[in-house]
Amino acid sequence: MGRLIARKPVLRLGPAGERTRPDSIAVEEPLEIRVDGKPLAVTMRTPGHDVELAHGFLHTEGVIGSPDDIRDARYCDSRDDEGRNTYNVLDLGLAPGVPSPTVGVERNFYTTSSCGVCGKASLDAVRVKTRFSPADDPIRVPLDVLASLPDRLREHQQVFDRTGGLHAAGLFTPTGELLVVREDVGRHNAVDKVVGWALLGGLIPARGCVLIVSGRTSFELAQKAVMAGIPVLGAVSAPSSLAVDLADECGLTLAGFIRNGSMNVYAHPNRITVPAPVQI
Repeated sequence: MGRLIARKPVLRLGPAGERTRPDSIAVEEPLEIRVDGKPLAVTMRTPGHDVELAHGFLHTEGVIGSPDDIRDARYCDSRDDEGRNTYNVLDLGLAPGVPSPTVGVERNFYTTSSCGVCGKASLDAVRVKTRFSPADDPIRVPLDVLASLPDRLREHQQVFDRTGGLHAAGLFTPTGELLVVREDVGRHNAVDKVVGWALLGGLIPARGCVLIVSGRTSFELAQKAVMAGIPVLGAVSAPSSLAVDLADECGLTLAGFIRNGSMNVYAHPNRITVPAPVQI
């Protein structure tokens, strides 16, 4: 966890007075993503799994549809004052015949957890761009399994345990088997890392899978799920109105406030199997 956690002095204040002690802080560094040498986006992320992050980002933006669309990925042009590589610039070369990103994809600014696009045009764009619509996925997830997944995700948040400062995303089977967990300071980055992992492993479209996120569900997270063909998205907190609209229109089952065995289902509840009430 060398580059994931930094030790910083902190002043602890409380009823017993004050004291200074070291504290574990989640590392945040910029990652510049380039395509064929041209800067495309800069995102603030937790270092680690950068190749997955870049693949996931390019896939959820509709630039690539399979790992074969990327010829190579390499760190470049990122040096500190002492000439050491900081691994904060990643250049991905597109395979022959893969079109370069359109102007609309270019994001030459810092991406934050609140970034994204909104409005009816955005919903239409996702429907047009996705190659793997989840609408016809026949997955069924038992209520008790889905209700247990946030706790299972939390059990695997190793950096969060040390710092308390990271989001997480996890991909599960409908029986609750964990496939992968990724953490990041940005919830969108955590999802991109999961999608990139699945893409590189040949699991996209992620049919029959459940994506669980540790915070709220924004439009951008719902968009990433739809682009990856993930049929079920669950969160421990609330969705945004646009995330609900997108889920409803694109056939994504969306659940929020998954806590203590219950949840709110905002779109396509038919995939969640509920046991019959006990007759007394």
